[in-house]
Amino acid sequence: MEQQNKPHRQSKKSKDKKKQHSGQPNPKAFAFSNPGRLAKQAARSHDIKEKRLHVPQVDRLPDEPPPRLVTIVGPPGVGKTTLLKSLIRRYAKETMSDPVGPITVVTSKKQRLTFIECPNELEAMVDIAKVADIVLLMIDGNFGFEMETMEFLNVLAATGMPGNVFGILTHLDLFRKPQALKDAKKRLKHRLWNELYQGAHLFYLSGVLNGRYPDREIHNLSRFLSVMKNPRPLVWRNSHPYTVIDNYRDITHPTKIEEDENCDRSIELSGYLRGTNFAAEGQRIHIAGLGDFTIANMEALPDPCPTPSMEQALAKATGKTGRRRLDEKDKKLWAPMADRSGLKITGDHIVITRENGFAFDKDAEGVERGEGEQLIVDLQGERKLLGYSDKGVKLFASGQELTKVPEEADSGRKARRKARFAAGDEPDEDEIPDDEGFESGEEDEEGSDAEEDEFDVSKLGKMFRKQQDKDQPEDDLAFADSDSDLGSLSGDEDEELDSDEDEEDVDMEDLGSDEEAGALKWKDSMFERASKLHGKRRPFRAVDLARFMYDTTLSPREALQKWRCEDDEEEEEDIEQDEDDTFFRKTGEDEKEDLTEDRSIPRFDYDDLAAKWSSEDAVEALRTRFATANLVDEEGGDGEDDDFSGLDEEDEDDEGDGAFEDLETGETHGGEGDEDEEEGESEEPPEASLEAEREKNARRKEELKLRFEEEDREGFKNDKAIARREGGGDDEFGEDDWYDAQKALLQKQLDINKAEFEELDERQRTAVEGFKAGKYGKIVLEGVPAEFVKNFSAKRPIIVGGLSATEDRFGFVQVRIKKHRWHKRILKTGDPLIFSLGWRRFQSLPIYSISDSRTRNRMLKYTPEHMHCFGTFYGPLIAPNTSFTAFQSFSSSNPGFRIAATGTVLSVDESTEIVKKLKLTGTPYKIFKNTAFIKDMFNTALEIAKFEGAAIKTVSGVRGQIKRALSKPDGHFRATFEDKILLSDIVFLRAWYPIKPHRFYNPATNLIGWQSMRSTGEIRRAEDLATPQLKDSQYRKIERQERHFNPLRVPKKLAAELPFKSQIVQTKKQKKETYMQKRAVVVSGEERKARDLMQKLTTIRKEQVAKRRAKKEEKRQEYRKKVADIEERLENREKKEKQAYWEREGKKRRAGDSGGGGGKRRR
Repeated sequence: MEQQNKPHRQSKKSKDKKKQHSGQPNPKAFAFSNPGRLAKQAARSHDIKEKRLHVPQVDRLPDEPPPRLVTIVGPPGVGKTTLLKSLIRRYAKETMSDPVGPITVVTSKKQRLTFIECPNELEAMVDIAKVADIVLLMIDGNFGFEMETMEFLNVLAATGMPGNVFGILTHLDLFRKPQALKDAKKRLKHRLWNELYQGAHLFYLSGVLNGRYPDREIHNLSRFLSVMKNPRPLVWRNSHPYTVIDNYRDITHPTKIEEDENCDRSIELSGYLRGTNFAAEGQRIHIAGLGDFTIANMEALPDPCPTPSMEQALAKATGKTGRRRLDEKDKKLWAPMADRSGLKITGDHIVITRENGFAFDKDAEGVERGEGEQLIVDLQGERKLLGYSDKGVKLFASGQELTKVPEEADSGRKARRKARFAAGDEPDEDEIPDDEGFESGEEDEEGSDAEEDEFDVSKLGKMFRKQQDKDQPEDDLAFADSDSDLGSLSGDEDEELDSDEDEEDVDMEDLGSDEEAGALKWKDSMFERASKLHGKRRPFRAVDLARFMYDTTLSPREALQKWRCEDDEEEEEDIEQDEDDTFFRKTGEDEKEDLTEDRSIPRFDYDDLAAKWSSEDAVEALRTRFATANLVDEEGGDGEDDDFSGLDEEDEDDEGDGAFEDLETGETHGGEGDEDEEEGESEEPPEASLEAEREKNARRKEELKLRFEEEDREGFKNDKAIARREGGGDDEFGEDDWYDAQKALLQKQLDINKAEFEELDERQRTAVEGFKAGKYGKIVLEGVPAEFVKNFSAKRPIIVGGLSATEDRFGFVQVRIKKHRWHKRILKTGDPLIFSLGWRRFQSLPIYSISDSRTRNRMLKYTPEHMHCFGTFYGPLIAPNTSFTAFQSFSSSNPGFRIAATGTVLSVDESTEIVKKLKLTGTPYKIFKNTAFIKDMFNTALEIAKFEGAAIKTVSGVRGQIKRALSKPDGHFRATFEDKILLSDIVFLRAWYPIKPHRFYNPATNLIGWQSMRSTGEIRRAEDLATPQLKDSQYRKIERQERHFNPLRVPKKLAAELPFKSQIVQTKKQKKETYMQKRAVVVSGEERKARDLMQKLTTIRKEQVAKRRAKKEEKRQEYRKKVADIEERLENREKKEKQAYWEREGKKRRAGDSGGGGGKRRR
C-alpha cells in the first residue's frame, strides 16, 4: 500500500518573506522591558544633572588665593591640640610645644592651609563658623556626641555650611572589645550622617604615640585636606572683605601708656586678606567681640609663607624640569603667635623667642655676659628712657653718670641771632631778610666763650673765602681723611656764624693749615643743594595727573601747571651759581631721559598731526564719533537721499522761519534755500512725494533706533553687549548649554576687568581696586580700648570683617524667626536676646508678631511652638536673606542647649507696623428695643468720636455698632445691636494699639569684658525678690448662678395648626395607681425577727473585717518603711558609684587647664 503523505507547502520566495528595510529603527528591538524602572532611572539622571546647577556666581578667588582656613572644633579633652601638633609635624617637620593662634603651612605647589584651634567658648564657635573653609569635627568615640558639637553644627547650618566638614573619632583605644568598637563606629557614623549629609567622611584616630597620633592615620587625613577642590563660595563671604588675624602688636607710644595706663591704644593687626577687596581708604570694619572701627592705615606686606608656584613657573620658563613634590626647604611654616625657637622677622619688627623664655637675672653682679645677652637683659628691664638708671644718666659706657644738671648763670640765647657778613659786604637794613620761621631763628645770638675762641674766617663758606682760594694753586687740593673730619653740617656752622667780627684773627695752629680747614667744608650745605636739584617732582606723570584732576582746590590751569612742574620752575631760586655745583646737577640729556621714562603720554609731532587732520577722510571718520553723525550710512544704508541729514533736518510741520547753519556739516538749513526745495517738491507727482516721505520716515526711525541702542548701556554698540555676543549670549542655547554660557559670560567680564586693572600702576590700582584678597595685609587701628591689650589671648580668634555702607546704619530689622526645637524654654517678647547677624554679635529686645490674614502684624507674647513667626528688633541694617542665630546667654554654666532661635532677615526699615490687641469693656444701663446706652467704656466724648462706627459685641455674641456720644453723662454713648440685649450683658470693643520696639543695641564685646542685659526674671532671682502678684491677673474660681428659664408655652390655636411632625406631644400625669402601689407588703413577726438577726450578724462581720484590715495595714506600714530604707541605701550606693565613675572618667572633661589639650596619654 502506497504511503500517502501530506503534500508539502509551497515555499515562498525570500523576497516575499522578508519585507524591505525602510531605514527606520525597529521599535520592538529597542523597547523597554520595565517602563516603571525606566521612569525612575530617567528621574534620577535628571536629578543628578540638576544638582550641579546653581545660580552662577562671580568667582572672586584671586590667582594667588589666601590659605584655606582649617578649623579644629570639639569639646575639651577630645584631642584638638594633639591633632594640631600632629598635622604641623606632618606638613612642616617641626614639633611645637604650644601651638596657639593661626598657623599657616605650605602643603603643595599652589596651596596653603591655615590651622586654627577653636576654644571651648560659644562666642569663638560663632565667629569661627562664619569664616571656616574646612571643619575638622573632633568627637570622643568613647563618649559620643556632646552638647558643644551639636551647638557648633547648628551654628554652621544657620550661618552657612562650608563644603567640607569631616568628623574625627578619637579615644578609640579605650574600647576593649572589637565588636563594641565596631558598633560604636557604626552608630556615630550614622548619627553624623543625620546631622550633615549621607556619606559624610569620618576618620578614626586610634591612639596617641609619643604625644602625637599615628603617622599613617594623620597621613590619610592630610591627603584628604590637600586634594580637596574649592567649594562653592558662600554668599556672605563672596560679598564682604574679611581676614583672620594671625599677628598682633601694640604700637601705642610708650609715653602715652606711662601717662595714662587706660588710654586708648593704637594696634597693628596682620593677616591674609580674604573675600572681596578692602578699600584703600576709609574702610569700615567690625572686629567680632570688640566693635566697629575705621582703618587708620593699611598696607600690603610681603607674603611670609609663599607657595613655590612662582619658582616652578620660573623653572619652566628656563627649561628646567619642575619638582613633583615639595623639598624640605619649601615646607614653610608661619606661626607668629605660637611658641617657636629662634628669630623671626614679621613685617617691620623682630620677634625673639626661646624654648623656656629668657630667664637672665638682671640684678646679678660679676656675671660675664655676651653682647646679645646683655641686650636681652636691658630689654627685660622696666620701660625707662635711654641711658637712665637708678643712680643717674649715663649716655656712653666710658662716660660718667650725671646725677644732677649743673645750673649755669648764662646759658643759651636770649634773643634772635643775626646773620654775619664779611667786611665790606654788609648789606643795608632793608636788604636783610626776615626770619623765615625756623626754630633756630629764635635762639640767642650770643654764643658761649668757647664758640668765640674757635671762630675763624677760614671756617666760613666759600663766599667769605674767595680771596684766599685765589691765592692757592689749582693743583693743590685737600680732602677729608674721614667722615668725622667733615664736622657738623649745620650746628657748628651756626655757632661759628654767631661770633663777633672783631675776633676773626685767631691762630690757625689749633686746627691745622688753611688747606685742611678748607677741606673740612667741601660738603657745606650738601643736603640743601641736593634737595633743591634732585627733590623736585618729575613732570608729566600719570599718577600726579589723576590726583590733580580731582583736586577741587585747583583750577584746571593750576592743575596743568603743576602736572608740567611749571610752578616749581618759577619758584625755584638760584642759591649758589658755582662751577662745583655741577657735580650734583643733572645734564640736559639725563633729564630728558628721565622725563621720557616717566611720561605715560607720548610726545607728538604737531606738524604730523596737523597734516593728518587736514585730510578730509580723517575728519569724516572722526565725524561719526559725534552725536549728530548719520548712523544709517555708517551701518551700510544707501545715501541716495541727500536731503536727509539725520535728526538735524527740519520737519515740514516745524514752525520756524529762521535760517541756521550746522557747524559740523557746514550745511545751511531754512531760509530761501529751503523754500525753493519745498516748491520743487510740490511740483513732483503726489505718489512720488508720498513714497519719498515714507522712505524718509523709515530712515529716521532706523537712525533713532540705532542711536538709542548706541547710547543704551545694553545696546548693540556697548562693550558689555559685544562681549555677550562674542561669548554666545545672543545665540539660542539648548537646555544644558545655557548654564555654561552664563558662566562663560561672567568669566569673560572678569577677564575684561582684570585686563583693565593691569594697565594701571600699583598705586593707582590700589586706590581704585583696593587691597586684593590673597595679600598679606597690615591693618592699623586707633582708639582701641586698653582692655583689649590687657585681656588679649592668642587662643581666641580675632575676625576682622568689612562693612558695607548700609551695614553701618541702624534701624528696625524684621526677621522670620523660629525657636530651636532643642531649646527648653519659649521666648518672651521684650526679653533680651543675643543675635549673631553678619559679622556682629549684639543684644537687642525683639518683639514677636504674626500675620493676621495678611492684614496686620499682631504682637505675640511668646514664640509659638514648632512654628515660624516674625520678629522685629533694633540693630544694623543687613541685606535680606541673611541667616542669623540667637542666644539667651553665652555662659557655659547654662544647662541645656544654648541656641535659642534661628531665622533669616526679611526686610529692613526705619518704621514698624506691629499692633497689640486691646479690649475695652462696658455695660448697658438703659435698653430700648435694639438700642442701648453703654457706660464705663470711654471717659470723654472725644474718645467716643474717634470710635464712631466701630463694631462692638456682647458676651452672648450679639453684634452691634457705636453710634453717637450722649450729651449729658460724659463718656456714655448710644449703640445699636442686631437684637435686644440684657442688662447683664457685657459689651466688648476690640481695638488695635501700635507697638514700637525699643531702640536698644548692646554689642557683645567679650574681648574687652562684657556685661549682658539681664531679664526681669534673672534680676529677681539674683536679688531674691518675689514676683508681684496683681489682683486682676490672678486666676480665681468663677461662680455662676444657675439660671432658670420659664417653660415654653405654645398657644393652643397655634399648636393645632402645626403639621403632624412638628406637633408638641406632652404626656399627661397618670391618675390611676400602679400595681405595686395597690399591693403593699406587710412583714410578719417571724420574718421581722429573721431580718433583725441578719442585720446584726452583718454588722458583726463588718466590724471583724475592719479590725483585720487595720492590723494588716499596720504590718504593711512596717514593711513599707523597711523597703524605703533598702531603697535609700541602694540609691546612696548608686550615687557614690556614679560619682566615683565620673571622677575617674571626668579628667578629660575638665575645662582646659592646658588650653584644650588632651592631657595625659590614655592607656
